[in-house]
Amino acid sequence: MHCVHARVYSGVGILFATLDWDIEQNLGWGTTRPGRLNLVMELAKPSAAEPEPTFSILVTDDDRGSRDTLAQMLQDRGFTTITAASGEEAIEIIMVETIHLVFFDMHMPRMTGLEALQQVRLYNEVLPAILVTADATRELIRRAFQAQVYSVIPKPVNKSVLLHTLARALGQSLRKP
Repeated sequence: MHCVHARVYSGVGILFATLDWDIEQNLGWGTTRPGRLNLVMELAKPSAAEPEPTFSILVTDDDRGSRDTLAQMLQDRGFTTITAASGEEAIEIIMVETIHLVFFDMHMPRMTGLEALQQVRLYNEVLPAILVTADATRELIRRAFQAQVYSVIPKPVNKSVLLHTLARALGQSLRKP
């Protein structure tokens, strides 16, 4: 294994590192094939003396309970959260606020999460977006990835999955030139 690169990223209350290795997989009988291993790990929180950048996360869901629960999970980890009750409201917020990542509920009145993301992509092609849904069918997942969603998280949301996916999405967006 040869280490390609290691990077450390921080946000308020969370510090994580990504490590990428080029690997050679042994397939047996002397046959190998190249591959890549990516590891994301949460590190200890930096000392208070070190200033940390603040990541702003937009949580969009028409269900107030779901929206507030998701926002609280993120606030507990030190993220700045902004909430929106509709796709239209999310679009307005993204146009005037600095947002580092957006969560969209899929099924909302008037505009679905994917429809809202399509509107956002007209003027912000790189904003990481994560779709949250109770109906994660293969067709929906296919449509989500065509719309450049980073990931689809099923409801009810598992806190570990949420934080792991968030860390990977932010790490990937920070690596882009």
